[in-house]
Amino acid sequence: MKGEGQFRLAFFILAIKNDTMKKVIVLIMLTGFCFAQNVNRKLIWEENFNKKKINESFWNFELGDGCPNLCGYGNNERQVYTKNNHEIKDGNLIIEARKEGDKYTSTKITTKGKKEFLYGRIEARAKLPVGHGLWPAFWMLGANIDEVKWPKTGEIDILEYIGRDPHMVYTTLHTQDSHGNTINTKRTEFPTIEEGYHVYAIEWNKDKIDFFVDTTLVYTFNPEIKNEDTWPFNKPFYIIVNLAIGGNFGGPAVDDSILPQKYYVDYVRVYQ
Repeated sequence: MKGEGQFRLAFFILAIKNDTMKKVIVLIMLTGFCFAQNVNRKLIWEENFNKKKINESFWNFELGDGCPNLCGYGNNERQVYTKNNHEIKDGNLIIEARKEGDKYTSTKITTKGKKEFLYGRIEARAKLPVGHGLWPAFWMLGANIDEVKWPKTGEIDILEYIGRDPHMVYTTLHTQDSHGNTINTKRTEFPTIEEGYHVYAIEWNKDKIDFFVDTTLVYTFNPEIKNEDTWPFNKPFYIIVNLAIGGNFGGPAVDDSILPQKYYVDYVRVYQ
């Protein structure tokens, strides 16, 4: 929820009386728990999606289907990205996956060239779409991608969810050492992940990256040997939010009967 900050305290006061004394027990429960390593961080940037439209001083729209240079975005994805598949409503970015004639359409936004970050806590609060063939994501790419290309630039997948594998969240890193493959990855079960909003985050330091879903640490990447092939994560990265359809990971088959589907993003925040 916007404006609640990183901590939410609920105080429960239990008064117990007897003939000789009065005892007051105060129980403090901490929810929305923000891990110890984040205590000293400060909010340096946020997008709350509380304007009438996307703030294009922060965000770019990536349009099309990747052609001619990278058709299907290298994954045989089936969507065409447009500006028309999103809206800002009730403080949310809403990306809608649609079947329009013989095409699938969606929206993808990035902060490339506008907002780039090195280290810190990067998080988003989001509600996932469901259905076979859907592939919502919240992720990052190295800002030097145009110079060194992928996968040498590095990729941090804070959230990937695929409708063909319900209740599972994927957190992944791609490096030159892995030849772009997802060997640095974790698939974690969350039985209620499709219900309501959840916070997807990384704690990114100079020597490791921790991945969280809500308050759960799901994966830590900390290679023993760090060089440009194993650890490209010592340079600025930019943020990406998108909803892909189909593809090698999303699945070749798309269940048209579930469309349209909406991906809600409440906020994106960066702490350092």
